[in-house]
Amino acid sequence: MSSKWPDKYVIGLTGNIATGKSVVRKMLEHLGAYGIDADSLSHRAIAKGAPGYKPVLDVFGKWILRADGEIDRAKLGRLVFNDGDAMSQLEDIVHPLVSQAIDVMVKRSTQRVIVIEAIKLLESDLRNVCDAIWAVNVPKEVQIRRLMEKRGLAREEATQRVHFQSDQQQKIAAANVTIQNSGSFEETWKIVVAEWKQVNPQSDTIQVVVKPVTGEFVIARGRPRDSAAIAELVTRLSGGAHTMTQDDVMAAFGEKAFMLLQLGGKNVGVAGWQVENLVARTTEFFIDPAVEIEKGLKALVDEVERASSDLQCEASLLFLPQSLAVMQAIWKQLGYEPRTQQSLGVQAWTDAAIESSQPNAALFFKQLRQDRVLRPI
Repeated sequence: MSSKWPDKYVIGLTGNIATGKSVVRKMLEHLGAYGIDADSLSHRAIAKGAPGYKPVLDVFGKWILRADGEIDRAKLGRLVFNDGDAMSQLEDIVHPLVSQAIDVMVKRSTQRVIVIEAIKLLESDLRNVCDAIWAVNVPKEVQIRRLMEKRGLAREEATQRVHFQSDQQQKIAAANVTIQNSGSFEETWKIVVAEWKQVNPQSDTIQVVVKPVTGEFVIARGRPRDSAAIAELVTRLSGGAHTMTQDDVMAAFGEKAFMLLQLGGKNVGVAGWQVENLVARTTEFFIDPAVEIEKGLKALVDEVERASSDLQCEASLLFLPQSLAVMQAIWKQLGYEPRTQQSLGVQAWTDAAIESSQPNAALFFKQLRQDRVLRPI
């Protein structure tokens, strides 16, 4: 167990860009671990109003600001990636704040196993609080292809980013566990599950929550083996406006979880839900119009919020189809209000809304907690 957190087992998860660290972290979260993205926390630490904002401006100047007063991370990145001293100055500001935030989150967590994802894990003090180091690995050509496909980079720029980073072999050499992630989701899932059994010998499967709710409704946590049923449900309940295949759902399990609303043993609703950077985002939300809509919505939302609170979320974002968005009275009763992306007030919440925005979906917002991990000082 970690010497800093004696009741926790801490996995440090690392690997170079586009190796799939976040997918592996999500898999471990499906299995019952509490995941922390240290790189996202470093971005939050220098957002406007956060404790690292003014120190960064004091060191690098106001020329790095965008028109809205936020730090332009692209400008800052171009500066520090070409100047080792500037990078050290930035890390001296950010790393202590990230460490403090991680300490708060670990101490609050109810889960025994903690996963800290960080690209520079081995170069930071985080390495010293981990019980085990896991490295995610793929061939360089796979990294380049993923950067081109997922981020729209030209081959030259993708290659440059891959070669700029520290040697991936150093990470593998330092790791207790190496996860090869160049195959399919199913192949990587089997590797992660096998390693999870070594950490948790009593746990041999994905955590499945089956929770009876008001009336005859039941909430069940979807599993990869439910992927065909989830795809059919989303496609049918959206009237074909949001089509998913079994492969789409399997790929989505690398990012999110699915909550299934069941009635009489049949699936009658679904919520595709994820937590990143302490923000819950529900991007698939559909319910059979033949059931009691109000009770069904409340059952799904309550379970999403319960699971989100267990992951220490600050806010919940729902991206609703118009057929549900028009039910203003129900959402108001549940504590949600329609919002625009730019009206959310906290940069991390706005970023989450932009990243997860859905075509023809209305954004609804609810704040889940008042205290923030990286609050202004």
